Order: sequence, then structure tokens, then C-alpha cells
Amino acid sequence: MIDWQRIHELRAEIGAEDFAEVVSLFLEEADDAVLRLLPGRPADMLEADLHFLKGAALNLGFADFAALCQAGEHAAAQGSTDIDLGHIRACYDASKTAFEAGLDSIASRRAAG
Repeated sequence: MIDWQRIHELRAEIGAEDFAEVVSLFLEEADDAVLRLLPGRPADMLEADLHFLKGAALNLGFADFAALCQAGEHAAAQGSTDIDLGHIRACYDASKTAFEAGLDSIASRRAAG
């Protein structure tokens, strides 16, 4: 679900302080974009939101979520709005929960070590 190798690489590339800022910004913007994934939205708007979410998710290691966004983005690019948006939103919620729990675990290990 989460590509922890990507998380460690990103944190090493940009440093702990900037990593925390990137995470905060990603979660804020992703939360907003996910809320817009509603039935009845035009395909072009779904495509744009799913494209944004895919890119951000790949950058922050949300592998399963990124894959769902990519599939939805491709469908929306073809004009389809028959996309399981509920499944995409649920995957985001599960990914976010797993990510936050993993970050808490990493922080606890660093504090203890």
C-alpha cells in the first residue's frame, strides 16, 4: 500500500524539516482533491483531480492509491465518468491511515534510538 522505500528516499533527499512540510501540504491538498471526487462531476474535472492525486501519491509513496488514480485518470481522459470513486476515496483513507501510523512508528524508533 505504501512504498516505504520511496518515503525514506524522499526524506533523505530533502531533509526532515522539509519532509514534514511536504507531507503536511500533500495531505491538505489531497484531502481537498479527494473530496471533489464525486459522482456527476464532468470527466475533464475528474481527470485533472486524478492526475494531480496520482502525481502527488507517487511522490509520497502512496503506491496503491496512485495506481487507482492512474486507472481513473485514463478512464476520464476517454470521457468516462463510470469510475469507482468510492473505492478511490476508501483507498486514500486507508493509505493515509497506514502512512500516518508508519510515520509515528518511525518517529518513535528514532526517539528511542
